[in-house]
Amino acid sequence: MLEEKNDNLPQADGLNPETETNTIVDAINSTNAEDSEATSINESDHIPLANYDELSLDELNTELDTLLKNEKITTIREHVEAIKRSFLHKYTELIDEKRKVFLEENPDAFSTDFQYELPAKSQFDSLYHNYRDQRNGHFKSIQDQLKKNLAERNQIITELKEIVENTENYNTALKDIQQLRERWKNGGPIPKDNYNHVWNNFHFHIERFYDQLHLDREARDMDFKNNLEQKQRIIDRASLLINEPDIRKAFRELQTLHRIWKEEIGPVAKDHREEIWQNFSNITKQLHSKRELLQNEIREREENNLAKKNEVIAAINEIASKEFQSHSDWQNAIKEIEQLRTQFFNMGRVPMEQNEETWANFKNVTRNFNVHKNNFYKDIKKEQQDNLVKKQALIEQVKSLSESTDYDNTTPVMKKIQEEWKHVGHVPRKFSDSLWKEFKQICNSYFDRLHAERNKEIDAEMANFNSKKDYLESLKDFELTGDHKTDLDAIKKHIENWKGLGVVPQTRRHIEGKFNNVLDALFDKLSLSKKEAELVKFNNKIENLMESNDNRRLQNETIFVQRKLEELQSEIFQLENNVQFFSSAKADNPLVKEINKNIDRHKDELNLWKEKLVQLKNINKNDA
Repeated sequence: MLEEKNDNLPQADGLNPETETNTIVDAINSTNAEDSEATSINESDHIPLANYDELSLDELNTELDTLLKNEKITTIREHVEAIKRSFLHKYTELIDEKRKVFLEENPDAFSTDFQYELPAKSQFDSLYHNYRDQRNGHFKSIQDQLKKNLAERNQIITELKEIVENTENYNTALKDIQQLRERWKNGGPIPKDNYNHVWNNFHFHIERFYDQLHLDREARDMDFKNNLEQKQRIIDRASLLINEPDIRKAFRELQTLHRIWKEEIGPVAKDHREEIWQNFSNITKQLHSKRELLQNEIREREENNLAKKNEVIAAINEIASKEFQSHSDWQNAIKEIEQLRTQFFNMGRVPMEQNEETWANFKNVTRNFNVHKNNFYKDIKKEQQDNLVKKQALIEQVKSLSESTDYDNTTPVMKKIQEEWKHVGHVPRKFSDSLWKEFKQICNSYFDRLHAERNKEIDAEMANFNSKKDYLESLKDFELTGDHKTDLDAIKKHIENWKGLGVVPQTRRHIEGKFNNVLDALFDKLSLSKKEAELVKFNNKIENLMESNDNRRLQNETIFVQRKLEELQSEIFQLENNVQFFSSAKADNPLVKEINKNIDRHKDELNLWKEKLVQLKNINKNDA
């Protein structure tokens, strides 16, 4: 019978169509035999695989514990083994690092003296042993069940053989046969090595029974008809699978349909056997061809992933081969390695036969980079010790300044020390936190006192501002008498009073401008010379800057006056040169007279700015 033929493996070159079809069907039957046993041991529930290489040791333990508590033991083998690989890799790297630190800190010690207990490792061992015990127990129970199912099926065959060889009443025998077929259908999986032999044996005796049913054609034909209808429904369902977009899903269902065809449905009339089996075989061949195309596409993607992963491995190896001389260079290299690692993990699967080799190559180049990195940081250990001494010295400096009340002189020094701290560099890890906390606490204590003092000053300055605001309001009623000396003395007195009200907050300095505007208006009404008025106003401006301790603006004012002098001297020089072009002209020449007038005006202005510079120099001399 064609429907009893076994299958395996894709078509080889030179096979005829019938041989090709049989080979495809054999492959499905063989897979069903393996799945029948393996499904009991490894159920097909799909649990997404996490990127375990990105998890810490504690996170890996949590993931393993969650799987053991929440998932069937038959569904997590791939996950557990992936967790185990990642855990042992990370644990080995950690132990190697700890051993290096131990040997560096204990130069006289041997490698065998190193001892390190990691709670995460003990927890992992316990979880993994729990998994292995559960799986072994489950596997043993499954093997026992497979043997029990095999014994049951052999018993069914024995009973079937007895009916075929000793029956007299075929109507009764047919009912017994149906019961045996139902028992067979529900008999459960058996060892894959026995699958085809047991199935062929069972159907051999079924065929013998139906060959004897010619004595009761009606019963036989009814059963043949029923089987034909069931197999036709299987063919109809299989034909729909050709258009199923998910080829994997379609092929899995095709395997199930083959299992039902073979396991659960009896033979059909001889007239239909060849045709119906050929129809089912043709559909099987079409689906198998689509599956082959998909597998080729998957293989091509995996080959592309392999090429890309090899490129990443080469890139990591190239970086690991470079000689970096500074901490910043190493940090940049570490970032590049992390980016390449992320690319590697996001690239998808590679061909299974090259997976282990690719993973091993990736781990080797990554480990090589880490070895070079660790050697570099071991070499800068002395530099960290020097930095430790420097930071301890800075702490002593801020301690000596922390109680000072000379805030104007101490604060710039404190800020300079803070800036130096930033540029000192790394210290040994075990001192880093304690040093920083001590330094920060001393600085914070000083600046807290400074801010409290500044707040007091701000309150006083706000009081000064309110007083100046009231005083400015009172100046609206001030009027000049017309007597030059009396009015000048009165204005100077107002200036004196204004200065006596003190400094205002930086954000309220606009009130000084309002007062200066009032002074400008008063000086304009006085019969003072322009030079005298300018000098009085300039002196008032300079004194305001001195009272506010605004050294920067005083310095800027000095620079501005000096530049103004240079500009005037240059303009005077240019004008005097221009006069030389008119040496033959008469003195009353309008153009010559205008140039000489400009020269005199510029010289007067020059003298004014010189006196302003003298005032500034006197201020600087007094400060010194």
